[in-house]
Amino acid sequence: MQLISSGFVLALIALLLFSSFRVLREYERGVVFLLGRFWKVKGPGLIIVIPIIQQIVKVDLRTVVLDVPPQDVISRDNVSVKVNAVVFMRVIDPQRAIIQVEDYYAATNQLSQTTLRSVLGKHELDEMLAERDKLNADIQKILDTATDVWGIKVTSVEIKHVDIDPTMVRAIARQAEAERERRAKVIHAEGEQQAAEKLYQAAQVLAQEPQAIQLRYLETLTVIAADKNSTIVFPLPLDLITPFLEVLKKK
Repeated sequence: MQLISSGFVLALIALLLFSSFRVLREYERGVVFLLGRFWKVKGPGLIIVIPIIQQIVKVDLRTVVLDVPPQDVISRDNVSVKVNAVVFMRVIDPQRAIIQVEDYYAATNQLSQTTLRSVLGKHELDEMLAERDKLNADIQKILDTATDVWGIKVTSVEIKHVDIDPTMVRAIARQAEAERERRAKVIHAEGEQQAAEKLYQAAQVLAQEPQAIQLRYLETLTVIAADKNSTIVFPLPLDLITPFLEVLKKK
């Protein structure tokens, strides 16, 4: 009977010794509590935890990808859209991540949802579609500041999709088409204005030199003749005829 009791005690001691050894990987840390109070952060490698007296909570330090579910957002110009995003986060202070918040993963998820709705609601739909990088940076900055007290670092935020109602998609297409037509008309008007200015400048130059008008007239005739037309009818400038008329009058 005594041998059985001794064997039981030895087995119990061996079990306690075996359970006191913990191995933490390179990306893991152990937050150790001594009689319910925080003691220290241990790891990585082999650590010893006294059973019953000490408790350990493992914390993963690797970057975690947090998928933010689609959120209903009303933009500043009263357009209803669904937006989802991904948040990249990691623990930088295991002590605060365990002590300051019950579940840092769920807390960051909920905070990301509310921040996404709050930030995007301040912008118009065109800004959501065209300035996505700026919105990502704004959301990341707000989340990183809010989660710093939890020992969490939000490294990046990426808006994945902005889903718009089909009727709104058609309205946006019509708006884009109208904008393209407006730009085409503006470019055409600017071209006409520039052409008119150049013609005005050319007319001023020709007015200063009457011979230049005659040379330009002859050059135009050369261009017309190069088209191989069978018949060419053109007016003869009075400036060319006047010298001959004066000679005839003298005779």
